[in-house]
Amino acid sequence: MSPAVRASRARAQLTLKEPPASVGARPGGTLARLDLQFNPSTLELRKSTEWRRSPARMAGESALPEFVGSGPRTLSLDVFLDATAKHDNSVEQAVEKLMKACVPTTASLGRKKPASPWVRFEWGTARTTSFDGVLSSLSVSYTLFDVDGKPLRATCSLTIEEASVDPPGQNPTSGARTARSTHTVVAGDSLAMLAWREYGDATAWRTIAEANGIDDPMALVPGTELEVPGLRDAGGEEER
Repeated sequence: MSPAVRASRARAQLTLKEPPASVGARPGGTLARLDLQFNPSTLELRKSTEWRRSPARMAGESALPEFVGSGPRTLSLDVFLDATAKHDNSVEQAVEKLMKACVPTTASLGRKKPASPWVRFEWGTARTTSFDGVLSSLSVSYTLFDVDGKPLRATCSLTIEEASVDPPGQNPTSGARTARSTHTVVAGDSLAMLAWREYGDATAWRTIAEANGIDDPMALVPGTELEVPGLRDAGGEEER
């Protein structure tokens, strides 16, 4: 392959942005950008849909499924880091950038609404894998070290969960949400998926967590009845 062809090859990158100040708003300014040393060899894209069935009275029959809603996209990829040519701190610096996506930003803490940065993966003209989201998981495996213990190689496995920027109060399946409702937890439920279905914004799960006194958003017990508040406007009052 000629140098000209290699030079024109698109480079994948990850961008961290200030989270929206309110539900439905767009993300703020760029906090950090990580140009990947090596383009991913594999991208795993997932999207889920939720269906419910009522038990059929006849054993030989099957009830028609009822469409409840679709969940956010999730993108999983591995980021390979290598500093063996320079023996510098670039591996740890890149990991530090990724770690920033897992903690609340200074601005969100100032608003007393802690939220981690929004993350966007971009690679050339690809559209299905490029969306605003939040980092739902990150693991780092250091595989090579310098004589002083400095990491020289690492593989970072991360998953980005889509976050919507639809106007507040709009549900992708049922329209405006202004009144409180309830939801009975079923196996596989998550607060992020419920927030996506109810508000059109997966990052609004904190609203549901606060309304129900939930400390661990991953520990949902099937059969539990959750209160789902109406969306709140920019002034912080529930819409009536």
